[in-house]
Amino acid sequence: MKDQIEGKGNDIKGRVKRQVGEWTGDSKLQVEGAVDQIKGKAQNAFGKVKDGAEHMKDDMKRAAHKMDRDIEKERSNESSPPRPKKDESAA
Repeated sequence: MKDQIEGKGNDIKGRVKRQVGEWTGDSKLQVEGAVDQIKGKAQNAFGKVKDGAEHMKDDMKRAAHKMDRDIEKERSNESSPPRPKKDESAA
């Protein structure tokens, strides 16, 4: 999330610089602004990818943990003696 916030900040800073450069006729400021915008957009995109990878990693850990619990449960069921079935005619 940090990269996304910083990226948005750089994008906004670049837009402001570029606009001020257009108003004042300062082409150097316009270019700096455009560079900051590109940097901000790239940083924001990187942040989204990084956050997505973190979420995927967390999901995989949860799934692996659930599989481990299911395997242990299955093993404990296999090692237990079978339960006798209730005799429905005796009731």
